[in-house]
Amino acid sequence: MHVGDGSSVELDVNQTETSPITLYDGPVESMLNSSLGRLSGVTRLYGRVWTGGPQVVIRYYEAHPPDEEPIPICAVARLAGGQMKKLPGSKPGMAILEFSSAGVFIVNSFR
Repeated sequence: MHVGDGSSVELDVNQTETSPITLYDGPVESMLNSSLGRLSGVTRLYGRVWTGGPQVVIRYYEAHPPDEEPIPICAVARLAGGQMKKLPGSKPGMAILEFSSAGVFIVNSFR
């Protein structure tokens, strides 16, 4: 995998193809919808959610391909056009998002 490589991800495996979804500050388990480099489309991604600002931030630090050992990664979830913005009704420590999926991109570091 190289910086800039991307795919599609279900943000929370417990809320797949649901709209809207609710994410909470803390750990998250996501799942790739399509391959990302050598990672298959059912690889689980583990990371952390932050909901403190106007948009949700999700950073991934580990990928767990099926029947393989986990591998470290540095990736972020993104949607164009501000679509990771929290919807009205979001309370402190949580965020309501319109979509259950987003793009995931490999980055060289978290900023």
